Amino acid sequence: MTENNYIVIEGLIGVGKTPLAQLLAERLEARLILEDSEGNPFLHEFYKDKQRYAFQTQIFFLLSRFKQQQELLEYDLFTQRIVSDYLFAKDKIFASVVLDEREFHLYQRLIFLLEKNIPRPDLVIYLQATPEKLLKKIREQGRDCEKDIELAYLQDLSEAYNRHFFHYNETPLLVINTDNFDFLENPSDLENLLEKIKKPHAGTKYYTRG
Repeated sequence: MTENNYIVIEGLIGVGKTPLAQLLAERLEARLILEDSEGNPFLHEFYKDKQRYAFQTQIFFLLSRFKQQQELLEYDLFTQRIVSDYLFAKDKIFASVVLDEREFHLYQRLIFLLEKNIPRPDLVIYLQATPEKLLKKIREQGRDCEKDIELAYLQDLSEAYNRHFFHYNETPLLVINTDNFDFLENPSDLENLLEKIKKPHAGTKYYTRG
């Protein structure tokens, strides 16, 4: 049994978190936990008018993600394998980008009460890609709720993500530049990643073949 029983895939919109999580869950015979991003009733309006709908959108996501994380506590994370396509800390990353100063101050007071009882992953996989490449993929996927995403928004998120994971030390972290690897289309890349996942991890590592 792998020592990494609770694995989280994280990264920007369009980077391929969910497809990779689905593949890993299938291959590792793990329970799959997916974020319900399309269930947010404010998301479509948010991409059209961020200033007006940012707070409602963020609070809905925060409470939805918290509820899902609390349900994880019902599982025995020492023996049950779980793969998720999001890290709870992503909520704060997004909030730091989309909320104004007063809203973010209120948000921080709320998340301080919630994040104390969040289960900690054994391994976080951070998928990187350029905002320009991601915007192209988002346009190709053609999801209605994402059609109004702008490059500037992805650039701001990319900077916030990179800052967060540059200082991240809460769990082992594996950083993967997706410009160099394709786990969905290249079976050898996926097999190599699976072998690395099954090994113990510590600190931050950057994914390479071999």
